[in-house]
Amino acid sequence: MITQYVKELPRGKSTPDFTRKPIALTVQEGKVAIFKAVVSGDPAPTVTWARNKGDTSDPEKYKPRYDERNREHVLEIANVQVDQADTYKCFATNQFGKAMCTAALSVFAVGFKKKSKDTSTKDDQSNDPEDFRKMLRKTTIVKKRKEKPKKEGEIDPKFWEVMLSAKKSDYERICHEFGVTDYRWMLKQLNLKRKEKEDEQAKVVEDVGNMKPIEVKTSGRAEFEFDMKLKDTNSKIYLFKDGHMLDYGSDTDDSSKHNIKKTGDKYMFSINNLGLNDGGLYQVDVDDVNIISTTLAIPDVEFDGMLKDAKVVEGKDAMFEGIFSGPVPQITWCVNDISVEHGDKYNITVSEDKLTHRLVVKNCKKEDKGVYTAIAGIKSSRATLAVDEDPSIKGKGRGGSSDGADVFARHLADEQARLQREKEEAARRGKGTDGRGDGADDRGSAADGRSDGVDGHGGAAYGRGDGTDGHGGSAYGRGDGTDGHGGAAYGRGDGTDSHGGAAYGRGDGTDSHGGAVDGRGDGTDGSGGLGGVGREGFGGDATGKYGQGGLGGLDGSGGNRLGGDPTGKYRQGGDGKDGSGSIGKVSGMGLGTDGLGGQSAVVGSGGDGTDDNVHFASGLTDTNALRGKPAELVCKLNTDKIDGVWYKDGNKLASKDGVVISKDGCTHKLIIQNCKDSDVGLYHFEVNGCKTEATVRVGDLPEFDPDALQKFSNPVIVKAGQSASFKMSFPPQASLEIKWFKNGSELLDGGSVKVVKELNHSRLQIKDCLRSDSGQIKIQLKNPFGSIEALSSLIVLDKPGPPQGPLEVTESTSSVLELKWNPPKDEGGSEVTNYIIERQQVGQGAWKRVGDISANHLTFRDRNVSLGKRYIYRIYAENLEGVSEAMETEKIMAGSLMFPGPPGMPKVVSAFKNCINLIWTPPEKYGGNKILGYQLEKRKKDTNQWVTLNPVKDPIQDLKYAVKDVSEGSEYEFRVTAINMSGPGDPSAPSVMVCAKNPNMKPHFKDPEDFMVVRSGNSIRIRMNYEASPPPDITWLKNGEPVSPWNKIIHADGTCTLVIPSSKYSDSGVYTIVAKNSSGQASFDIDVRVTDEPKPPGPVELEQVVYGKVIITWSPSPDHNKDDRLHYMLEEYNSNTRIWRRIADHLLCTTYTTSIQPGQEYHFRVYAKNDMGVSDASESPTWGKNNNKVPLSSSVSAVVTLERPPSVLVPLKLHTPPKGYQCYMTCAVRGCPSPYIAWYHNGICINSDNNYYITNASGICSMYILRVRPEDSGEYKVVAVNPFGKAECSSTLKVKD
Repeated sequence: MITQYVKELPRGKSTPDFTRKPIALTVQEGKVAIFKAVVSGDPAPTVTWARNKGDTSDPEKYKPRYDERNREHVLEIANVQVDQADTYKCFATNQFGKAMCTAALSVFAVGFKKKSKDTSTKDDQSNDPEDFRKMLRKTTIVKKRKEKPKKEGEIDPKFWEVMLSAKKSDYERICHEFGVTDYRWMLKQLNLKRKEKEDEQAKVVEDVGNMKPIEVKTSGRAEFEFDMKLKDTNSKIYLFKDGHMLDYGSDTDDSSKHNIKKTGDKYMFSINNLGLNDGGLYQVDVDDVNIISTTLAIPDVEFDGMLKDAKVVEGKDAMFEGIFSGPVPQITWCVNDISVEHGDKYNITVSEDKLTHRLVVKNCKKEDKGVYTAIAGIKSSRATLAVDEDPSIKGKGRGGSSDGADVFARHLADEQARLQREKEEAARRGKGTDGRGDGADDRGSAADGRSDGVDGHGGAAYGRGDGTDGHGGSAYGRGDGTDGHGGAAYGRGDGTDSHGGAAYGRGDGTDSHGGAVDGRGDGTDGSGGLGGVGREGFGGDATGKYGQGGLGGLDGSGGNRLGGDPTGKYRQGGDGKDGSGSIGKVSGMGLGTDGLGGQSAVVGSGGDGTDDNVHFASGLTDTNALRGKPAELVCKLNTDKIDGVWYKDGNKLASKDGVVISKDGCTHKLIIQNCKDSDVGLYHFEVNGCKTEATVRVGDLPEFDPDALQKFSNPVIVKAGQSASFKMSFPPQASLEIKWFKNGSELLDGGSVKVVKELNHSRLQIKDCLRSDSGQIKIQLKNPFGSIEALSSLIVLDKPGPPQGPLEVTESTSSVLELKWNPPKDEGGSEVTNYIIERQQVGQGAWKRVGDISANHLTFRDRNVSLGKRYIYRIYAENLEGVSEAMETEKIMAGSLMFPGPPGMPKVVSAFKNCINLIWTPPEKYGGNKILGYQLEKRKKDTNQWVTLNPVKDPIQDLKYAVKDVSEGSEYEFRVTAINMSGPGDPSAPSVMVCAKNPNMKPHFKDPEDFMVVRSGNSIRIRMNYEASPPPDITWLKNGEPVSPWNKIIHADGTCTLVIPSSKYSDSGVYTIVAKNSSGQASFDIDVRVTDEPKPPGPVELEQVVYGKVIITWSPSPDHNKDDRLHYMLEEYNSNTRIWRRIADHLLCTTYTTSIQPGQEYHFRVYAKNDMGVSDASESPTWGKNNNKVPLSSSVSAVVTLERPPSVLVPLKLHTPPKGYQCYMTCAVRGCPSPYIAWYHNGICINSDNNYYITNASGICSMYILRVRPEDSGEYKVVAVNPFGKAECSSTLKVKD
């Protein structure tokens, strides 16, 4: 609450206010309690502390101080005691006002403390040791409950015990008391502990349920109950309070403080004679297992405002309100000694300061009446609620009840339709004086509608009606009475329609719509009419003098009605629907007993009933006139030919009596020119025995106290978050209705609005004001004579709203951006002093303050911008109360925006199930700036959404893109947008729709290898990658036969692998993979060699046959026959160069001829080579200087010749290369002279064919094909010819697809 001492605050000054209020505390006895508050105000306020029921001046107990670092005002209470629990107040004061707030301190004791006893001894008390011995008592060991020790930083174990037995609606309150704020963690832990407790309880009980927490009853004792079924009936039940065991008695033991009552499986514990010390934690254990824990809080408070009796109309709401001297978080409400809770029927609310508690009873009914009680600890307040019947649905007769209202209403609806027609006819003609009607129209009707007369039918005057329609009584016959509207139980009236009365006999009276209880009709001619709704209608007497009373109106109270005499002269009607009486007939008139409307009569001239009648078209109405002002009474007849007479309180009036009487056609007026108290009275206008009446009351308008009115007219100025108060005084006045309005809307008590209405004043308080609460405040006083109003205004000061748009960019160049905006829609109650402008460059996170301009300027020029850069601006408005929210602009580019044109339509290069490749062309128009890149979008078929594949900040640099974010089988179209410094331009036309799937294709192997060497003993893994759609069937062959089933074949996406775990020489061969699908078939051969490092060749021999030539011969390697790819390499060493050099390689034979120089020594080495490597060398003997001499034969020289026919030393081998691979075929031939070598393909010589590269070096014949073709397949043959003969060898070449 803030109180302002001055009417207007000086500029820059402010009243005290709380930036942070102290919060309520719950601490343990002996601990330290600390309240903290942060205040504001100019000048700086002074802070003081106080408490509700005590003094805070003791510096040992209360230590106020100011924390400079945190700018907090602190009140420290050391060693808190239970008696220091109270409501503490913090005051902040400066010369312009004072602010005050409260916070509650709750202290809970630890353990059980016995009341201190007076140990003082009287002077005459004996000190005899014997007396002391008698005072000794046997020691009783009090059992204490085993408590779980509380660890440092953990929540008090009592919290969990209370929560496990509490209702969910109390969770928030209990968490607040124990300082628990993490509700999600609490609920998780609570479920775990509940399961643990249920497992523990299962050891001693079979079932526990229907736990009701402890509450104080209207009898003054506290009770809690639960259902429990013990496993062992001999188990002991203990009652603890704050951990200390309590003794308890049975329910019949009134002397015991604590009692237990057991009914079946239900246990109810009670605490009698409650006191302040009875508050605490109550627990019930079976053996050592806890069953229920509940807390009894007994606040030390009084009722500052007791409950008040309430009286409401049925269907309305009733409210009870109790106000306490201190904060009370929760109280108990009881209705007729039964506690109730918040729900559909009852609305229970508590004010923010916990001082005011309200109970609203919704839609009150008869059964809601009774005694309502508010209980807070040991204090209680009681009030009664009375519920009256709603007049709008009331259906009683006058002296009777409306038990059969529903049935009655249906009959009335039928009668109203019929009687309305009869009324119209009766208004045109009068009735005869002798009352001898035919029974069909023997009824009176209202002329002006003010008397109901719907069911108020008079009985027959003479009783001679034929009774055929039930309205005329019959002289003879028995009344049926079965319809419930009153026939005779036994009589002579016909009454077949149940509206005729009996001439002789008793009315039924048993039905709620029946005749009189004791209506006796005795005469034979004066048959009684129909009995009323009420229970007291009378029938005709022995002479037929009185007819029976008419039927009561729907809302009126019928009964006590008399019928006419034998001549039908007088009849008295019952009440009408609007409270007016129905009318009699033939010179009689109805008397309205309960209504406010005037009565009307139908005047007949007697005779045969053919004369015209006079009635009121509109009657008088009650008038409330202002003292000293004129008043007017007006009525209207159905004719202007008759003059009437005005009366006041029975006295005839004339124009000279201070009133003016006038007539204008059918309208008759009575004007009181200057109303005085003497003019109050009952006025009526009478014409020919028919009259209408009204009451005139004279009074004054309500009044305001002049001084209060002058003060009220001054506006109330507060800051946002503060409370505003209005008060208006006035003299006490009767029947005064008080209403408060804000901006034309009525303010009702509740929420942040508090309305107090007293006899001589009324107050309005609006808490926590918002800026939107500003406006006109009006109070209205109203009584029956009129209303008056007084106006004031509420001004809530707050920071202004954000500046308004639309924002205009009035100038945009390469170096200047000029902005223009509109002032805030709401200036916050004080003028805007200046505008603050901040700027952020797009792509950078920092905001920079670039301007601070006065309030009379609504434009800003930013001269520090760069061409093509985009900027975002924030504009704030500032007044004395603070800075507004920002108006943030869109991205603004410095300079003109020139966007690029659309690129070319994307084209699909290829499409696969996981990738679609696109290309496009650049736009024709670049927009004057360099193209920074492209943004690509996709749209899935049957959708309307374009999805970007790359952000604008990360444009695609190339004119192609591989879209991998696709789903197999889905169809897409794509479009591309060019981006320059200005941003993205228009998108291109969409591409054709393309499906993400692999195209149907014949199997194709990717990067295959046709030869593989594996060391013997290692595993063979032949991995083949392929492309095919649909996926092919894979088959593996070895040398044309299916592979062994022991070999493992692994299939993966686009890959197939053949695995042979441990290879042997026999695993060598040509392995073929065959892939086949609906689009075709493909196969590939892989030559697999299983081998090992070769063994060295055998001994090397040298032989010279021709001078300068030496023939080198060696024995083949042991692996020669096992490895067809084994060959030999030859190295030479001579004494001249002294280095080893290779002289021959890839030799398939075991002999080689080389040249030598005389006079030098030679050494030769022979190596065996294969795919695994080179063997150790086999060395030749030394070829020395003397070895070049040819020995001379001592005998006659023989003829030596070297000529020989050609022979094939190494034949051709089989080759099976894949298509496109190279092929190298060799053989070794010798002969002397050197033979001519010819190569043949399928019998055709190919020596001159350029597709083949053919060589012949020292007998090594080679043919090389760079890339084999299918047509290269066939038989290849080598033919060697010299003069001595011919030799040939052949082989086959198979080209694989």
